[in-house]
Amino acid sequence: MKEVILPALGEGIEKATVSYWFFKEGDAVAEKSDLVELATDKATFNLPSPCAGVLSQILAAEGLEVRVGEKLCLLEES
Repeated sequence: MKEVILPALGEGIEKATVSYWFFKEGDAVAEKSDLVELATDKATFNLPSPCAGVLSQILAAEGLEVRVGEKLCLLEES
């Protein structure tokens, strides 16, 4: 099981808001596909999937604020 965490976002940025999930739980995801859209005070960006697999659990729902290092979802690697 691969944990997808919110990576370091740059100097002084410690959190982001989950804007949109491109997949739902149970969907197959290709490596480097846009997985989730995140927004900070300064920018909106898409986080790509670190591996191919199945999105087994979303841990941060749309609208939720997450801090750098927190888990966003779990992927079952294929």
